[in-house]
Amino acid sequence: MDKMKINFTVTEFVFLGLSSEPKTQLILFVVFLFFYLLTVVGNIIIITIIQIEPRLQTPMYFFLTNLSFLDICYTSTNVPQMLSNMVGRRRTIPFSSCATQMYFSLSFGMIECVLLGVMAYDRYVAICHPLHYTVIMDRNTCVQLAAISWSSSFLSSMVINVLTLSLPYCGPNVLNHFFCEVPSVLRLACTDTSLTELVVFIFSIVIVFIPFLLIVVSYAQILLSVLRMRSASGRYKALSTCASHLTVVALFYGTAIFMYMRPQSKSSRAGGKVIAVFYTVVTPMLNPLIYSLRNQDVKGALRRAVAKQRT
Repeated sequence: MDKMKINFTVTEFVFLGLSSEPKTQLILFVVFLFFYLLTVVGNIIIITIIQIEPRLQTPMYFFLTNLSFLDICYTSTNVPQMLSNMVGRRRTIPFSSCATQMYFSLSFGMIECVLLGVMAYDRYVAICHPLHYTVIMDRNTCVQLAAISWSSSFLSSMVINVLTLSLPYCGPNVLNHFFCEVPSVLRLACTDTSLTELVVFIFSIVIVFIPFLLIVVSYAQILLSVLRMRSASGRYKALSTCASHLTVVALFYGTAIFMYMRPQSKSSRAGGKVIAVFYTVVTPMLNPLIYSLRNQDVKGALRRAVAKQRT
């Protein structure tokens, strides 16, 4: 009973946010509100186009639908709270709300890591085993891979959050961040966090590094297969289908690995907030732009949809 009282002495957290200057906060509010609206609208457009366009009813676009829906969820977990803090007088969040935000934010981030790995495997099968593609990546397999991505990440996030929230938090309660994230919350614990940090690091290896390894291996095989192609147009077509995915992987994994795959004692807190902006705000906003501007199938479907509305 005494332990439970100590663990929940802190009833709310206070965010320092990205800036304490009122003018800077106003500029950031306008910028991030624009980013958020662009993220939601852009990903809804991608989902809608894929659903109404018969030519896009393939495994690749099934996973892209999952990614677009995920990006809406991911950015909606953090950005509204951040926007509210920028214009509100109190930058506080109740302990329970912080725990909820931390759980879903971590879950959605993990799902994106696994899903990007699954999408790389899909491209590997499509390019390296085209004759068996429809058999290997049938509807049931795609649904199962998506379900594994979501369920494994939700369970992993649950373990990390239970360990994090079981630590005593007895003050201070000021988070040097703009949302509740495991590394920033751990710094406020009133005890040694080495074991919890080790568990977070291990789960980061499993959820972040293993899918990343799958991506590297998949694209190594794809590159070897492309180099064996005699037709230049065939090589271009194969690589063009991977360009969008590789761009998204570079943006998301580059920042996620930098944030989570290092010992916390070596991380820069100010730099960590900037990195967090990239994978929670910027990347979800850029994903629909990347897939619409660099993907010929999506661009063609958009043009047909616009033409149909005009007639």
